[in-house]
Amino acid sequence: MFLDGNVLFMVMISWEYPEPMDSREYPGRKLCFGVYLYIGWVLMRGEKSQSGRPQAGRNSNNKSSSDRRSAGRPHPERGSRPSGSRPSGSRPSGKGGENSGEREEYVWVLDYLPYGKAVDARSVSQKKPLVQAVGDKKFTLMELVPKNGVIPEIQSRVYIGPGDRDVIDHVKQRVGYPDLTHGADLELPYILEACVRHQEERFVKFFNDAHSITTRLHMLELLPGIGKKLMWSIIDERKKGDFKSFQNIHERIPSLHDPAKVIAHRIEEELKDDFIKYRLFTTPPRRQRSA
Repeated sequence: MFLDGNVLFMVMISWEYPEPMDSREYPGRKLCFGVYLYIGWVLMRGEKSQSGRPQAGRNSNNKSSSDRRSAGRPHPERGSRPSGSRPSGSRPSGKGGENSGEREEYVWVLDYLPYGKAVDARSVSQKKPLVQAVGDKKFTLMELVPKNGVIPEIQSRVYIGPGDRDVIDHVKQRVGYPDLTHGADLELPYILEACVRHQEERFVKFFNDAHSITTRLHMLELLPGIGKKLMWSIIDERKKGDFKSFQNIHERIPSLHDPAKVIAHRIEEELKDDFIKYRLFTTPPRRQRSA
């Protein structure tokens, strides 16, 4: 009869243990004691085998199995994209102030105030001349201080970018539409139209590239006087070829009489309404963007 080593150990312990008491009073005592020792020995043996087992082996096995599962499938953070480059599809938040791409370099003069604003309580000798103007990039309304002895002409286009300036000394502040003088308010529609015509290529490109904002709203519908019917006429016509100029747009779509004026009216609407939902050509007021 074949006996396992564990069984033999249990039998030996049960028979070799001395009997201090009468076995008749405690029947099976030797056998029970042997079972207890056997269980304890098995537990000690199991703990020793587990404590001696290398943990790295199990981790390495798990790692290798995960590597095998991911083999042939690129990790979302791995790839050939160089470090520091922005992944495609991501966009900057635009918060935290204007970046260099939003700064105006040229403005159109709306009004010249030789003694500053009328609300300024300082004496005339202490007041400095002031210029109200609108940028021709993002159509930012602002107040500027001209150089000493220089009087800028209304409706003139002047440089305010970095480097030497011939007319403007420095930019004082950005203002809103309610801050404009009566004269600046009257000049604004004409100057906006002149600015749009001065950048004809830019705004003709808008007609070529305008797209849907939502499933029910198209960018072209935000332009004054353009509804669904005229919008589809523009879309169908540009499929035949890009528009080349404002005149070309009018010739191909006779119902759109003056595209430059349409654009200028939309810009004026965006400047007058700080809480307008969609902006095509202007940036929100500073207080809105920082909120």
